[in-house]
Parts: sequence; C-alpha cells; structure tokens
Amino acid sequence: MSRETQDTVSFQKSNDEANETKKILMEVANALEEKGYNPINQIVGYLISADPAYITSHNNARNLIRKLERDDILDELVSAYMKGNK
Repeated sequence: MSRETQDTVSFQKSNDEANETKKILMEVANALEEKGYNPINQIVGYLISADPAYITSHNNARNLIRKLERDDILDELVSAYMKGNK
C-alpha cells in the first residue's frame, strides 16, 4: 500500500453550502410534520434508500430535497449532532 492511500482525506464545505442544506432540511422537515409524518424517520428512510417517495410532495419538499446530495445532508446532520453534544 502506498503512503498516499494511507493519508486522511479532508472534506470541507463552504458556509453558504451548509446554510442552504440546513434551510432545505428544515423546510422538508416542516412539510413532513404538517402532513403528519415523523421527519426523522422519513429523512432517514430517504438517506438509506435514496427513494424520494419517503419525502412528501407537500410544499415542494420532494423537489427541494432532490436538490441536495445525500452526503451533504449527512454532513449537515452529523455537524449539528456534534455541535449539540460538545
């Protein structure tokens, strides 16, 4: 194995990207709640399966979440979790 493959890769997003991801996630969560769904369960289902049917079309939530890459959603969720547990 070469030295290069053993180095840790750094992953960073801009603040603008993070803010847009957070904004969309909150809009999607609100739309899910308005329709009587548990937003956590539905978003987890979407992240695991990549099936947008887990997200309601109410208030354009399904189209909004499709604008995001799943890794960006995961980044935002893990960041929020880590900040909340410090």
